[in-house]
Amino acid sequence: MEQMYSSYFNYFTHLDWQTVSSFDFGENFDSEWLQEQGSLSQRFSLQCQHLSAQVVRNQILPISQLTHFQRDMLLTAESDDQDYLLREVILSADDEPWLLGSTLIPRSSLTDEQFDLSKQGEKPLGLTVFQAQQVARDQLHLGTVSSPLGELAARSSRLWMNQKPMLVAELFLPPSPIYRKE
Repeated sequence: MEQMYSSYFNYFTHLDWQTVSSFDFGENFDSEWLQEQGSLSQRFSLQCQHLSAQVVRNQILPISQLTHFQRDMLLTAESDDQDYLLREVILSADDEPWLLGSTLIPRSSLTDEQFDLSKQGEKPLGLTVFQAQQVARDQLHLGTVSSPLGELAARSSRLWMNQKPMLVAELFLPPSPIYRKE
């Protein structure tokens, strides 16, 4: 499965991210799912028997490998020259891939936390992050990409866990409930 979707993670760096107000939801995309402010993992888990995350990549990247969009979303006074943990996963519901997730976490966001996100393993990140004392989401952006699987929706947002940022990007695969089925 990993090999089948590995090239799809490249879409995150080429997407034309739009604000929610300028995004055309059309007839295919469910706006409630795409604008979810809570844990998408928790919401997905209500739609299946077993939710799992297959880790594709979990590695440290230098700031030089981030796109302009990623830097703009993550840079703060204390994070302008640090490394980032990149976690890429295939999120599956009952063994059917629903989402590709890519999370960038500044090294400073990994320290002094109640959870060690660098050792999250196969557990979906949202199931851990939304257990923190303070969690907030902002800077929600949406986009679409043409792929061999058809037109896919994506979203990107900044999550704050205990006032420390991370950037989450999600690409929704065709079986995902964010697509309106006829």
